[in-house]
Amino acid sequence: MAQNFAHGNYSHTQKKARNGGGGRTPRDRARRELSQNFLVDRHALELVVKAAAPEGLVLEPGPGEGVLTLALAEAGARVVGYEIDPRLAGRLAARTRDDPRIDVVRGDFTAARAPREPFAVVGNIPYSVTSGIVDWCLRAPALTSATLLTQLEYARKRSGDFGRWSLVTVRSWPWFRWRLGDRIGRESFHPVPSVDSAILRIERRPEPLVASRRDYQQLVELGFGGVGGSLRASLRTRYQGVDAALAEAGVARDTVVAFVHPDQWVRLFERLHR
Repeated sequence: MAQNFAHGNYSHTQKKARNGGGGRTPRDRARRELSQNFLVDRHALELVVKAAAPEGLVLEPGPGEGVLTLALAEAGARVVGYEIDPRLAGRLAARTRDDPRIDVVRGDFTAARAPREPFAVVGNIPYSVTSGIVDWCLRAPALTSATLLTQLEYARKRSGDFGRWSLVTVRSWPWFRWRLGDRIGRESFHPVPSVDSAILRIERRPEPLVASRRDYQQLVELGFGGVGGSLRASLRTRYQGVDAALAEAGVARDTVVAFVHPDQWVRLFERLHR
């Protein structure tokens, strides 16, 4: 269930009620508070399921009315859906009561304890809590992948599609691949949101690209910290041989930190920690 409270995604009915002086029903108010935008396009649903290639245990944040939940189960997954809206959770639980492939939990996904067994996360997630859900996924030791339908701009930023790389992506790169999937138009949802979405795929690597998580992440955080006014100046506050490391990684001395590719960060780390 894509929820976009932060970006004001309300239905046309809600907009007319606001502008025309009409009142909202309790359900309208609840939908506004949770910013619920349900996936209603069958082709978009199929694209999400195809990207996820679900099998084994799958956790779904915000299953809503259960459209994606049922599709994941039909594709062979064992699905645990976390729904914060008690009304929707109750309806979906009643609907799937006799389906052993589906379990509905009434609560906040980001407060859930991560399973110890390997699992994936698949969801049409709330725009307003996207960062919280992504952070939860990156912290879960047994997570194999996350296939998330997010705001288009978020997916492009995290996957480097703008030619720039965010701290979140670079910091996690040795352990996770980030890929931009299909674009999903706003008309695929009801109520129709104000922005398009996209499928963001995060996959755990079979083997990490670096040996020390702590040392690598300290390097990245220092570089993004802006100490000294440039990446080169920041790194030179702690490391020797920075110029040689930048040259070996193919990074010009005046390169803005956001334009350094994650693979170049890995090479910088390897060179500076010899």
